[in-house]
Amino acid sequence: MSSLDAAGPVLDAHGRVLDRVVVRGLRGVGRHGVLPPERELGQPFALDVALHLDTREAAAGDDLGATVNYGTLALELLALLEGEPVALVETLAQRVADTCLAASERVRAVDVVVHKPQAPIPAVFDDVELAIRRTRP
Repeated sequence: MSSLDAAGPVLDAHGRVLDRVVVRGLRGVGRHGVLPPERELGQPFALDVALHLDTREAAAGDDLGATVNYGTLALELLALLEGEPVALVETLAQRVADTCLAASERVRAVDVVVHKPQAPIPAVFDDVELAIRRTRP
């Protein structure tokens, strides 16, 4: 099971499971981290996001305006990955979630996974990831 699936479904006001638009494996080089070498040299980061929304209206009308433009959103998220450094992946994940929720009023919730595969851990490991879910109030 992917970290995006771990939190389970999001339901609408009628108890129906919302659809998901998923962008997986968005990659960039960022300078996020607590240690000076992380800030100076940078390292690879990756993002997975799942936007929870009802896509029935978009499908019925074949209307991009009734859903979320994941191409535009991906560029905004890449700018966060490669932009202003933060110390914590928790801060980065929150900024990603805020950007996803701001992408469209139709997005009711977002799951974000930040991957930091070259985190400064003195052991062999595959990945460090932080997974969060944020919902619209």
